[in-house]
Amino acid sequence: YECLLFDLDDTLYPLSAGINLACRKNIQDYMRDHLRIEESQIAEMCLELYREYGTTMAGLKALGYEFDNDEFHSNVHGRLPYDNLRPDSVLRTLLLSIPQRKIIFTNSDKVHAEEVLRRLGLQDCFEGVICFETLNPPAVTSNGLSKSSILCKPTIESMEAAIHIANVDPKKTIFFDDSTRNIATGKAAGFHTVIVGRSTLVPGADHALESIHNIKEALPEIWEVHDWSELDAVPASATVETSVIA
Repeated sequence: YECLLFDLDDTLYPLSAGINLACRKNIQDYMRDHLRIEESQIAEMCLELYREYGTTMAGLKALGYEFDNDEFHSNVHGRLPYDNLRPDSVLRTLLLSIPQRKIIFTNSDKVHAEEVLRRLGLQDCFEGVICFETLNPPAVTSNGLSKSSILCKPTIESMEAAIHIANVDPKKTIFFDDSTRNIATGKAAGFHTVIVGRSTLVPGADHALESIHNIKEALPEIWEVHDWSELDAVPASATVETSVIA
């Protein structure tokens, strides 16, 4: 393996941290207060949009709702209970011992990703972060119309974009995620896949980890000695220079 791609939320920290639940509530509040959607319809609408478009945000855009992406993220992520996240020295030591390239691959925005990594004490454990802004650079407008569709997991296009941005060979890349949908698409894209937060395999998963801390028990081959001479020709830092944030 040459690279490890890690999802962020509910993967590097447990679902029990409560970030996911708070995020869902903030999305629903935004739909009610900013988009004026009838409150009785919101919960079911969120679920349907998530299922069909990957994220509620992507679904809202696809339906034609107009709002500023940064404003949305500020409302949804700006009020999360980040205090629930604590430095994880065990995971930090584990990640720093991994010899391969390590990159975050998340649907969330840059500010949220940086805050989560800072709270966990992992901000210097990764080469870069593929996030909302990386997958959705400012749209080039033509005839006054901007791109309304959002690129996000679990679409195969988002996996292909991550492969291109990180400049990796999917067959030599391990993809860690807590979402069964993301794992299935990751496998279709050619990744070696690991479902996190479950003790049993799901469709498309090669391994199942109850916790991200169990990597060494499940995948000892990551630490096996490799001949890296063939990779020396391409400096890792150059491959994600402009596309990801450190």
